[in-house]
Amino acid sequence: MKEFNSLEDILDFAINEEQMAADFYTELAGKMKHQEMKDTFEQYALEEIGHRSKLEAIKNGKKYQVSEAKIADLKIADYLLDVDVDKTNITYQEALILAMKKEKIAFRLYNDLASAATDEPSKKLFLMLAQEEAKHKLRFEVEYDNNILTEN
Repeated sequence: MKEFNSLEDILDFAINEEQMAADFYTELAGKMKHQEMKDTFEQYALEEIGHRSKLEAIKNGKKYQVSEAKIADLKIADYLLDVDVDKTNITYQEALILAMKKEKIAFRLYNDLASAATDEPSKKLFLMLAQEEAKHKLRFEVEYDNNILTEN
């Protein structure tokens, strides 16, 4: 597991993760055939950039708070097969699966880092980041449920 020496290290790591997520969604948008799907993933990329900006603000001294609210987990991603990321054209269903699995991995990473944290500020920051990823995953699961499972 990655070792962090300071809150600044954690924030730098998380800022980089958010940028990689934005790049991931931008790439997914480029693989969509339909404009509506392209627009959806471009919007997700913009949201990740917003998260990066939020983390940069925290790094620059802005206070943050970990919400006590529990984020639902529909566990849809747990039962879906992996998708080949390298395909040129992927379906909306495949793109949603990729997104759910990516957010699930990010959630687990931040939860594991929170468990391993030795100081309270680091633990709280990792829990906040895990909660953000859980929200993303839930949104993709709801989208999948509404637009894929409902059609089937």
